[in-house]
Amino acid sequence: MQYRSHAYGLNHYDCDPDLQEVLRYFWPQGLAQAGERLHSYGALAGREIYEIADYTDKIAPPQLVTWGIDGQRVDRVWLNPAQRALLERLMQGGINRPHYEGGSWHEHFALGYLVSDPGLYCTLTVTNQTAYVIYKYAPEAKDWLPGLTGQPGAELKYGATWLTEVQGGSDLGVNETLAVQDEQQQWRLSGEKYFASNAGLADLAVITARPEGAPGGAKGLALYLVSRLNRQGELNFLLRRLKEKSGTRSVPTGEISLEGSEAQLVGRADQGIYYALEMLTVSRLANAVAAVGITRKAHLEALGYVQERRAFGQVLIDHPLVRRDLLEMETRLAAGMLLTFKAIDAFDHAWSERPPYSQRYHYARLLSHLAKNRTAELAADLTRLAMELHGGIGFLAEFPVARWHREALITPIWEGTSNIQALDMLEVMQKKAAHEPFLEEFGALLAHRSEPAAKSALAALRGTLERLGRLEGPLAQFYAKEALKRLADSAQVALLLELAEQSGQERYARMAGYYAAHFLDHQDYPAEALADREVWGAVDALGR
Repeated sequence: MQYRSHAYGLNHYDCDPDLQEVLRYFWPQGLAQAGERLHSYGALAGREIYEIADYTDKIAPPQLVTWGIDGQRVDRVWLNPAQRALLERLMQGGINRPHYEGGSWHEHFALGYLVSDPGLYCTLTVTNQTAYVIYKYAPEAKDWLPGLTGQPGAELKYGATWLTEVQGGSDLGVNETLAVQDEQQQWRLSGEKYFASNAGLADLAVITARPEGAPGGAKGLALYLVSRLNRQGELNFLLRRLKEKSGTRSVPTGEISLEGSEAQLVGRADQGIYYALEMLTVSRLANAVAAVGITRKAHLEALGYVQERRAFGQVLIDHPLVRRDLLEMETRLAAGMLLTFKAIDAFDHAWSERPPYSQRYHYARLLSHLAKNRTAELAADLTRLAMELHGGIGFLAEFPVARWHREALITPIWEGTSNIQALDMLEVMQKKAAHEPFLEEFGALLAHRSEPAAKSALAALRGTLERLGRLEGPLAQFYAKEALKRLADSAQVALLLELAEQSGQERYARMAGYYAAHFLDHQDYPAEALADREVWGAVDALGR
């Protein structure tokens, strides 16, 4: 594969100094003990993950097997052997374990960043979410946990989270799947789920349904565990079909039919929507780390290419406009990675809470909306730019950079579009005052600084919150998406300045200046950035 990739064969942890600095900043106490695992996953990311994900996408995606050899319905997916072995290796390697064993979410998401491929990582993420629900709210189902978390010696199990229905999409309040209790007080579900990732692979699914007699809307939903097989060993739900998708082909996504499926209620029925939103917070953080991870891989491809390709008498990297593109990629990547791990850090401190939550938890939620939205935009923009830097070669499906752009385009959609993130941000601010600790923390980080970038970020932060505070109803919603972006950008500038101070690396302060000038002040990048190789050429994975 090396002949058509500049990122293949590299250790994707060792060649990413920004990731190492960000982890050292947020997680200094755990980085040393996890270093070997991070290095191992980095090597895996640069070889087996890179190659097998590409092979699966182009040649051998999952296939639906409806009938077994004896004529019985099985509704399973066939995975090519390389993909199946890779998933088993990742699961057994511990990606879904640390946070349930007294460790940190930083490690789980750092490993997810290295995996990045959203199809593979989706399978791992929804399995992790299934374990999350059991760990926190369904201890009676704890026998599933060893398999879902890849414990040594346990038979691996895959999970799923099926919330979406065709009539509502992100609007869970109009879900129609019904839950009733039979004469034996066994819960049974009837309905359909339209976008069901891990369909045909999941051994256990977490599903939203409305108990009979419950009120309408999202607050009337409860959460249930539904295993693939019922107590008689028969299929407990049917897989109608797999969907053809532009990307994420390695994760099977299908339509599920529930026809009196046996189910187990999770926790309290009247708190189901809160459990579901917790799951969404986990997956939104996963979406963010996948977005920056995908973008880093596209960046490595572009950085390698522009150091070899010649045009108009020069190596591409010596052209000022190419340096400008690399500057934008590296600056936005470092900023997005910082915001993502800030949100992860906040979640790591609040995830043990249960409803009703404290303001600390709602603050973590607010950060997840900022990170999910801004990194998804980053991934779509910068993977396209990486393709453009390759010229016509970048548009050819045989080379990896084209696939990274296709894969990146799911990140603004999965786990709630930008409109949904903006509305959820508005809700957590107006009802839970989550903006108060945000203003307190980031205002304090910025207020004592004299750099122009800090002044721009503080003005944008305060101005955005003041404006939102004056608006109500439709007008607040109309401006919420721009506010979501401005708040994220202000936080990213603050975090870059803090990282510069804590790490002693002045390059991050210069990044903050470039970022603030371009995205907060809407000016062009300063002229001195043209010669700033420490920024646009720092992640020099090829050692040139």
